[in-house]
Amino acid sequence: MAPEVRTHVNMKPYRQALALPGLRSLLVVAVLARIPLTATGVTLTFHVVFDLDRGYGAAGLVGAAVTVGAAIGGPILGRLVDRRGLRPVLVLTGIAEAIFWSTAPSLPYPLLLPAAFVAGSLALPIFSVVRQSIAALVPEDQRRPAYALDSMSVELSFMIGPALAVALVTAISAQTTMYLVGGGIVAAGIALWLVNPPIREATGEPSGPAQRVPRREWLTPRLLAVLALSTAATLVLGGTDVAVVAVLRASGEVGWTGAVLAIWAVASLAGGFAYGAVHRSFSPLALTAALALCTIPVGLGGAHWWLLCLALIPAGALCAPTIAAGSDAVSRLAPAQVRGEAMGLHGSAVTVGIAIGAPLAGAVIDASSPIWGFVVTGALGALVTLVVLPIELRRRRAAATTPPPVEADLTPATR
Repeated sequence: MAPEVRTHVNMKPYRQALALPGLRSLLVVAVLARIPLTATGVTLTFHVVFDLDRGYGAAGLVGAAVTVGAAIGGPILGRLVDRRGLRPVLVLTGIAEAIFWSTAPSLPYPLLLPAAFVAGSLALPIFSVVRQSIAALVPEDQRRPAYALDSMSVELSFMIGPALAVALVTAISAQTTMYLVGGGIVAAGIALWLVNPPIREATGEPSGPAQRVPRREWLTPRLLAVLALSTAATLVLGGTDVAVVAVLRASGEVGWTGAVLAIWAVASLAGGFAYGAVHRSFSPLALTAALALCTIPVGLGGAHWWLLCLALIPAGALCAPTIAAGSDAVSRLAPAQVRGEAMGLHGSAVTVGIAIGAPLAGAVIDASSPIWGFVVTGALGALVTLVVLPIELRRRRAAATTPPPVEADLTPATR
């Protein structure tokens, strides 16, 4: 008889994290609130193409306006959160979202374009606020599983939101879907306002405006390196998204696109779960480098859709861990007083990476062949890790030469 094989998944880090007061409700609100936000791109695209009778290029410009606005507005809103608190910012952005989504369906294209930029600048900052709140709720030694859970919730939202938007547009209309998406975003803002998660650790001191910390003291080369790595990681992901469609279209199997992207997302969920369960930590540099290198050869499996699925699994398994590691690193490097601004910068870095990766892969594919979409974006991501590597090496050398604290000499030798 074959010996019984038992597999054990270490659930203790997740149980400990979810037992912390406030984290479970925050994550539930986060996954539900992000669904309408992840549906905005598809919804606006369908509205411009179907309702306004414009091309996909015009729809892409609206999406770009939202993206640029979000990249600019993210750090500004984060700074407002640091200085004024969460609820005033939620009221401001909630009103802005309500105005945009209630008027956008009736706006002509020349007005929709600048309105989309303003709406992006004042977008509900759910992604950055949730990550900032996790840092406030969770001690440093338990943040890895907490950020892994957050990264997996983002993956779930992106799996549900765009698909739900497509289903609604197909069943009713793009214009009505815009109202529903807008209503969902406003409801998400209200829910977050009611939950009112903390944005800084409890210190026992009276609450008030955060003490100002000069930017030069916290926006260090190491933090800038983490932001660059986050941009590189999402650049690779944005390029992969486009390249998958191009490879399947070239092989006559475009109908399998949904299945391939679903396998990619499931691999990301599995990787995020494993990342949060392990005891050792992995640097954003190592994870970004692995993600980029695993992406480069993906296109070689494009002869059949199932080969492409298999080729995507290693890179897919690194998606959620890479994003989680970046969030965790920012939470550790930024002081609590300016963590909102730092998380806003992190959100902008993620947004910029996606905004660059998709059109870059598209341009490369148009100029050559689909497999080069994976190669070029993966190689560019790897190049960023090489540029950042000296900063990490200097940090490690400095840590190795730093003498231990005096208290260490007083520790008994016996155990």
